[in-house]
Amino acid sequence: MKRKPPDPKALAKRAALNALQRARRQADRAGVKLSDWEGEFLGSVEGRLKTYGRAFGDPEKGGRGQALSVLQHVKLKEISAKAKGEPAAMGRKPFRRKPKGSS
Repeated sequence: MKRKPPDPKALAKRAALNALQRARRQADRAGVKLSDWEGEFLGSVEGRLKTYGRAFGDPEKGGRGQALSVLQHVKLKEISAKAKGEPAAMGRKPFRRKPKGSS
């Protein structure tokens, strides 16, 4: 009897749930205090993954077989880096408008 190939959506969901739990565990073990927003983010994304199988509704925000959107994935990496004690590696600068009259 042949086995069915694993469902890619189920694999993505499982990998995302494991990554969320790993980030939370790393923070707990290292004694890093996550902000309220970060804790709420991890909890809400985990809840949506368990309920819907993916944490975003708009197909333009992530890949077809992905469980997390691109920005959710970036934020999860930032939380994991914080839990490991690494500096913020994303290097995003906040967008600031130039004052009128300057070029």
